[in-house]
Amino acid sequence: MLRGLYDWTLSLAARKSAEWWLAFIAFVESSIFLVPADVLYLPMALSRPDRAYRYALVATVASVLGGIAGWFLGHYAYEALARPVLEFYGKYEQFEALRTSSGIGFIILMLITSGLAHLPPIKVVTILSGVIGVNLLLFILLAIVARGARFFFLAWLLRRYGEPIREFIEKRLGTIAALGAAALILLYLLVRYLH
Repeated sequence: MLRGLYDWTLSLAARKSAEWWLAFIAFVESSIFLVPADVLYLPMALSRPDRAYRYALVATVASVLGGIAGWFLGHYAYEALARPVLEFYGKYEQFEALRTSSGIGFIILMLITSGLAHLPPIKVVTILSGVIGVNLLLFILLAIVARGARFFFLAWLLRRYGEPIREFIEKRLGTIAALGAAALILLYLLVRYLH
């Protein structure tokens, strides 16, 4: 199923309506969808490098709006809507473990790391932020910074290095970002539990 969703999302890059699809995918990724918007963003930005920053802006705005939708799902409709979504993706147990052990500082850190490296998935963090009541304005500001940093950094890489950087982005950048995010989370946990 995941491969089919990935291939379908990738196929959208060739359509004339690709920019609208990018906005849609970025929106739903932040609240309910499994495939990251990067799958659509990368081929679009490579085929039109002159629009890489424009696409980054579209993806950032839509992703933040989707994150707000995820926050509202968690805050107002957890049992009715958010929980079934988490169960469908097999993320419910992970979510409950985070829910019972997370303070606001850890949620902020996860929002940043999920925005930058999909660790944990952004939809889990947006819903969790709503469930535990992270201040909505703070949530929006952090989402803008985290998601914007990701998409605009990708735009810069693609504009500067073009097609040769694509393999690095697709195969290695995610791993490097995930390792960095894991290190930040580990550092946070060490500091929290050693004090």
